[in-house]
Amino acid sequence: MSRLNLAILISGRGSNMDSLLRATTEDAYPAKPVLVLSNKADAPGLDAARAFGIEALAVSHKQYESRESFERAMHEALEAHKIDVIALAGFMRVLTPWFVKRWSGRMINIHPSLLPAYPGLNTHARALEAGDSEAGCTVHWVSEGVDEGDIIGQARVPVKAGDTPDTLAARVLKAEHRLYPEALADACRLIIARQAS
Repeated sequence: MSRLNLAILISGRGSNMDSLLRATTEDAYPAKPVLVLSNKADAPGLDAARAFGIEALAVSHKQYESRESFERAMHEALEAHKIDVIALAGFMRVLTPWFVKRWSGRMINIHPSLLPAYPGLNTHARALEAGDSEAGCTVHWVSEGVDEGDIIGQARVPVKAGDTPDTLAARVLKAEHRLYPEALADACRLIIARQAS
């Protein structure tokens, strides 16, 4: 079976990265992790990736004079590893149109809300302030607009009485860990089908 070379981009501890790496140990999974890349050299997820046996690199955005020059350095690392698909997993940088175009149709992201509701930050607080009865997470294709790409999959969780942004976030994160591997597999199968046609 064809498996795509996967890069996971992180900025922190990489809990979604961990769920993706565990999923890829299944022989039938349509992606194999080749690289974990972070914009922060001290991201705990880098050590977690290395412990999993995956190459982990830091490309610090602070060492570049512009967003695009940072992204060109990232792009070179991705190309050197023959990456086919990128999963953003807590990568806390807004990507430029230059990078998004280079990876169009091959880059996905997970967002902690039921898009199109609450793009951007502070999603759980915003859902609670609005009095929503449910929250959740969305995996989507990355487009030039922040959190505006086509939706691949969503998972819903109830909002409970007495929820705080932290308690809601913890429940949504569990849903993210279930959803992201499934949605990445769906995305990979679509990419493979496109390549074959």
